Formats: sequence, C-alpha cells, structure tokens
Amino acid sequence: MKLVITIIRDSDAGPVIDELVNRGHRVTRVASTGGFLRRGNVTLLIGTDEDKVQPVIDILREKCSPPESGLHRATVFVVDAPHFEQI
Repeated sequence: MKLVITIIRDSDAGPVIDELVNRGHRVTRVASTGGFLRRGNVTLLIGTDEDKVQPVIDILREKCSPPESGLHRATVFVVDAPHFEQI
C-alpha cells in the first residue's frame, strides 16, 4: 500500500477530486497554505495500491491547470504505508 500526498492549487481541487473518485480512488482533502507565496493550497491524501500510483499521477497531470511561470502543477510525495486499516 502507498500513500500519495499531493499538494495542488485550491482552484484545481474540485476537478482532481471528482476524477479521482470517478476512477475509484479514495481521497481526503486537507486545506493548506503555501509557505512561499502564501496562496491557498489543498493537500490530498490518497491511499492506493502500488500499481495504481501512476494512474493517480496521470490524473493530476490531466486535471491540474497549467502552472504559472516558475510554479508547478502539483507536488507529489509517494510513501510506503505498511499498515492500513479503516475503523
């Protein structure tokens, strides 16, 4: 199991979350603020199987709007989640 931690612009959150859910992914949205430009961001926590990490990243590439000069569409961290449990 992998945990995909993604930081995207607030304006991209709706289309990204809708597409993730439509393709069967579960996602948790956490409001956040960028440290450098202090703009509204959203942090998405996406738990998925290892073989589904690339499709998640593909959705981000597809649904995040083009970046402004010097910025990125998304920042993505993929970490191991050795234990996953829903209670």
